[in-house]
Amino acid sequence: QVQLVESGGGSAQAGGSLRLSCAASGRTFSTYGMGWFRQAPGKEREFVASISWTAIFTYYADSVKGRFTISRGNANNTVYLQMHSLKPEDTGVYYCAASPTGRVQLNRWEYEYWGQGTQVTVSS
Repeated sequence: QVQLVESGGGSAQAGGSLRLSCAASGRTFSTYGMGWFRQAPGKEREFVASISWTAIFTYYADSVKGRFTISRGNANNTVYLQMHSLKPEDTGVYYCAASPTGRVQLNRWEYEYWGQGTQVTVSS
């Protein structure tokens, strides 16, 4: 069992930065692949970034590549999403998710556990 709690969301101006954190509980956290997804009002939840359990492999949606960075600290059971050069289209609820495969995963159904989400609002 893994429980996930996101934090760090809030409001930012376009061009600004935010850092999201996802604190995980459970002794097996270090074996899970982790991902960030987001959902804008009226839209489906979409993939943002993923990191393997080793932290060696990462993958990003084209829309955030070069602006967002996913990382993890297995010692403190936390996954981060550093967001720079924010755009209004980055607005949405950001969810952290854990995949038992341990690998980078782009699809929602590969993730078994989800956090409650944290709101990010970017104004122009």
